[in-house]
Amino acid sequence: MPHAPFHLAWFLEGSSVHGWNHPWSGAIGRDWQKPDLFIDLARSLERACFDYVLIEDSSYVGESFEGKRDIYLERGISVPRQDPSVVATLLANATSRIGIVPTFGTFAYPPFLLARLVSTLDQVSGGRIGWNMVTGSSDFAARNFGLSGMPEHDLRYEMAEEYMSVVNRLWDSWDADAVVADLRSGRLVDPAKVRSVDFDGRWYKSRGPLNSGPAPQGRPVIAQAGGSPRGRQFAAGHADTIVAMSQGFEGMRAYRDDVRARMRALGRDPDQCKVLFLISPILGASDAEAEAEERRRNEQAAADVSSALAFFGKITNIDFGGYDLDTPVSRLDLHTNGHQQSLDEFRRFAGDRSLRQAMAAFSQGGKSLRLVGGPERIADEMATAMEAVGGDGFLISLPAITRRAMAEIADGLVPALQARGLARREYRHAQFRDNLLDF
Repeated sequence: MPHAPFHLAWFLEGSSVHGWNHPWSGAIGRDWQKPDLFIDLARSLERACFDYVLIEDSSYVGESFEGKRDIYLERGISVPRQDPSVVATLLANATSRIGIVPTFGTFAYPPFLLARLVSTLDQVSGGRIGWNMVTGSSDFAARNFGLSGMPEHDLRYEMAEEYMSVVNRLWDSWDADAVVADLRSGRLVDPAKVRSVDFDGRWYKSRGPLNSGPAPQGRPVIAQAGGSPRGRQFAAGHADTIVAMSQGFEGMRAYRDDVRARMRALGRDPDQCKVLFLISPILGASDAEAEAEERRRNEQAAADVSSALAFFGKITNIDFGGYDLDTPVSRLDLHTNGHQQSLDEFRRFAGDRSLRQAMAAFSQGGKSLRLVGGPERIADEMATAMEAVGGDGFLISLPAITRRAMAEIADGLVPALQARGLARREYRHAQFRDNLLDF
């Protein structure tokens, strides 16, 4: 029986050094400053008709492990990391259909600056830009921007609601047809179609209008990763696509049903927002080859738990370097003002396992599904998952981006999905939002 198609996107863990000490990574440890690897990635994904590539970001060097930066610098954990707006511009220039979604934190960008930057990116890309809207999670990042620390988790979302009101009004300050370019009358812009904003809120103020003019999409595609109850409520109100990580069919279905119910309660059509679940497939020419690669990665993870703990500590603001690795996770008093859903998922995943055992396994299998095998097996398992969940698609995130890994996805997995009618064979529209809403 034919399956309904679903959406595919790529979660790029920052414009950073990827897989520099992994097999098949080439000379990326020396060549990382040039964007060639990411341009190759975007072109490969466009050839495979992906909806978008999301460029995750952080604006600080980690120091959440043993109170030092050493492990982050020595092992290249999310550093060096380049500015996503520059990389997004280069990726947009190198492609013609795929959506490009840089990450910008509301704590780091005044609303006018953000609205103008994203609007400009949408203009120069021909309507292919999204914005991965984040409120920030790290006190280290906050201090880089002159703040004493991050506001409390739910307050950040309250502030973000007002932020969205400002940027939406700024994007709406120009009518789509405001630029008339009438040579006979000598008028470039019709003044009646450009309005002030005059926003004066509790946290943000902006006079407006934007001076960059209207954007092709009007407002960019908004991506969000709301995992906590407050984050889900925010995503339900504003997101066009959601980055989701929930364990197993039951967790995936419960998350999607919850977000869609929240959208209906807010008067939104849930079908206008695509929920994509994070996966990290391990592909091989055969199932046996992929399973052997999984064993190799598991052994490597067990031998280097510190790196996984350092990375997880970076996103949760927890210094795991101070804990006994053989203590069961259930006995640890863990709290975060950072990524709450990630910590909750880790606790559920860990069960009664020790911190060492749980993190070694979670770092390899902490995505929504375990997908290991050749293209045919993984395509079938992805189809089964979407039928069980009723979901919209998948967001692929790999631990090490190499050109071999790109080919395994774009030239191995995607053709298997296309043969089953699970993935598009061509883009039907020029602009990002239209392709996202195509099915």
